[in-house]
Amino acid sequence: MPVRVAVDVMGGDRGCRAIIQGVREALQQQSRIVEVHLTGARDQIEAALAAEKLTDSRVRIVHASEVLTMEDKPVEGLRRKRDCSILRAVDLVRHQAADAVISAGNTGGIVASSTIRLRMLPGVDRPAIATIIPSLEKEFVLVDSGANPECKPLHLAQFAIMGSVYSRQVLGRDKPRVGILSNGSEESKGTELTREAMKLCQAAPINFVGYVEGHDLFEDRVEVVVTDGFIGNIVLKTCESMGRGILALLRRELSTSPLRKLGVLMARAGFRNIKRRMDPEAYGGAPLLGLNGHVIKVHGSAGPVAVMNALKQCAEIVHHGVNDQIVKEIAVSTGAAGVPAPA
Repeated sequence: MPVRVAVDVMGGDRGCRAIIQGVREALQQQSRIVEVHLTGARDQIEAALAAEKLTDSRVRIVHASEVLTMEDKPVEGLRRKRDCSILRAVDLVRHQAADAVISAGNTGGIVASSTIRLRMLPGVDRPAIATIIPSLEKEFVLVDSGANPECKPLHLAQFAIMGSVYSRQVLGRDKPRVGILSNGSEESKGTELTREAMKLCQAAPINFVGYVEGHDLFEDRVEVVVTDGFIGNIVLKTCESMGRGILALLRRELSTSPLRKLGVLMARAGFRNIKRRMDPEAYGGAPLLGLNGHVIKVHGSAGPVAVMNALKQCAEIVHHGVNDQIVKEIAVSTGAAGVPAPA
């Protein structure tokens, strides 16, 4: 299936050239991508394209005179900056000129602009950020990892379904196990929110295993971890910080003597694999699930590798019909639980 992607090149920390480098790499590898619309300041984009010698006929430039910065309050910033690059990218999907959006910009701005312009899929009440986190042998999907600080039980149940669809369709996990993050595995644990969400998840068309605790996350007990965006964002940033801390500690301790340095040389292949597994750029970005269109949020400091993998991710999401499957399974869940669909 041919895929068209809109890329906001202005929101990242490393400038539009780093993003365009990733676009170039993706176009060399992905024949399914037939168009890439670069939204942002035309002069900067043209300079970066010339510097990277990117003359691919699949690339289009969509000029945007403004940028939504990390300092802008999302909704207020979008009202003031109606010609910002993220709105231009989202509008391409809204008007069916593109199938997906990629941005390294302001997370709140991406969520707000996408929700306002694209609206929700039928039956879905809230969008959710699904972040892929490596575990011992595979990886798990953390959903929601930051879009919704406050949730209702129905939202968590919908996150569970959307995360399950994404894990199955894109990551290739057969019957992914889904768990709600809690402070214990017993059904009496958790909060009123998680206990009510558990009842809805038990009736949903997913492989629901109940509660999972923090120490279960990296032991491959589940493929999808469900929580609200407040806790999910804390978990995500803690994992990122812990990963950087462990690598820094290893570098320091393994360079303190000639003998340890020799050991590093002998084990360098293993260390290289660990670094590769823990590198968030290897996973591209985090999809914002539940929208009438596909949106991928890449890290603000994302480099070419992350952008390249995010484009690949877009191709997979569109190819596997993730949104169509979400709509079908949300509809089945709504009927099974006797819960009216959101207006």
